[in-house]
Amino acid sequence: MELDLIFKIAGVGIIVAVLSMLLKKADRDDYAMVMTIAGLIIVLAMIVNEIAALFETVKTVFGF
Repeated sequence: MELDLIFKIAGVGIIVAVLSMLLKKADRDDYAMVMTIAGLIIVLAMIVNEIAALFETVKTVFGF
């Protein structure tokens, strides 16, 4: 896992957290929830390749 990926995930998390707080203060709780879910989907899309590589490594190690 590269350090660059960790910084990208942290950046997305910080941006989503700040925007979510701003939306909650503006009484837009529904938009804040949608933004949080969108942030989660973005992060999952970023790490799907790393998870696939992990499963391939496990298959190689155990000979499946």
